[in-house]
Amino acid sequence: MLEAIKIEDLKPGMFVNDVIEQNGKLRIKTKGLVKSVKSIDILKSKGVTKVEIDISRSNLPPPPVNSEPKESTTQENTAPVSPKKTSFSDSEQLEAATKLYDEALTIQSRFFKRLAANDTPSLSDVKDLSANIIESVFNMPNGLSCLTLLNKSGKYLLEHSLNCSILLTMFAKYRDMGRQAIEELSLAGLLMDVGMTNMPKDITQSAGKLTPQQKEIITTHVDIGLDLVDRCGDVAASVQDIIFNHHERIDGSGYPDAQTDHDVSEYARMAGIVDSYDAMINDRPFRKAVTPSRALVKLLSDESYDQVLVAQFIKCLGVHPVGSLVKLDNDRLAIIMRGNKETPMKPIVAAFYNLKTASYSEVKKIDLSQVNVKIISAVRPEEFGLNLTKFLKEILITAL
Repeated sequence: MLEAIKIEDLKPGMFVNDVIEQNGKLRIKTKGLVKSVKSIDILKSKGVTKVEIDISRSNLPPPPVNSEPKESTTQENTAPVSPKKTSFSDSEQLEAATKLYDEALTIQSRFFKRLAANDTPSLSDVKDLSANIIESVFNMPNGLSCLTLLNKSGKYLLEHSLNCSILLTMFAKYRDMGRQAIEELSLAGLLMDVGMTNMPKDITQSAGKLTPQQKEIITTHVDIGLDLVDRCGDVAASVQDIIFNHHERIDGSGYPDAQTDHDVSEYARMAGIVDSYDAMINDRPFRKAVTPSRALVKLLSDESYDQVLVAQFIKCLGVHPVGSLVKLDNDRLAIIMRGNKETPMKPIVAAFYNLKTASYSEVKKIDLSQVNVKIISAVRPEEFGLNLTKFLKEILITAL
């Protein structure tokens, strides 16, 4: 369906079929999607006043946030996901989640390597992976939550994409969003940083402060990512929106178009929060990781993020997210295994390390709401020379 519109009404996501009125001499040689506000500004600068768009080929993002997000939002005309009513033990959850996570790393690695080689892999395996993540989050949420913090292979980009998919699925589930929204957010988490596969390694692995020119190159990964995904197959407009706009911030400090306030869609706001959180809790060449609770505090103190959504994200994960390492007041280190909605500061933990003897002890599951033991603080495993990934796979799964 073709429609003529004024240049002022042209928006990112619309498919331009032709220029039908202009003051200059610009002629469009190829048809295509408008990917950014900058593209529209270029057309305006060339004197274009009216274009013909193909609505059937347009991919418009989800509607912007027009009011304060509610604690629980369910999309119209979409039934909520119905999880299976099956209960799994902590050991079963960790074992199944570890298997899924390791398989997911293999799938993502294969997909990213083909992209880096300028190939065009199908999105089918990635979409299947997204579906498996959704199922696991609904049936075994604590297992995957642990894996986002405990399973470190040293392959940041791969782990980051998986963690963002898991966290976005958890976030959407917590907000009671519909099946379509959950599926789109989960897939977007896996795809939103694919453009980084084409970034120069001397920039992505730099331990020093980036120059303005290097920063400008990094910002292009959203545009490159959108092109790569477009080449590999069809995805929803909302997924494209997240790929291109997850670095936008409501105060205008983000990129690529320095959008502000309600111009940043709800999905992109959610993705921006999740992306930043996971980046902060992982070691990078230019800075050390912070604890999950510290990362949440940083988000809560940064007005460039939607603070209503940040508050919901914190409630979703808990003050001490599942998988976090904490110090107890009985001289033990413990891993958070399950949250406690009634008393958030008293979750179920697995104590495993004696601080007095600086040695591993027998794994003991403790419900802090039932004993006189408290969490003193969140800590990082590096502070005690602990390899929690190895501990998870060799001891924790079988000890619970």
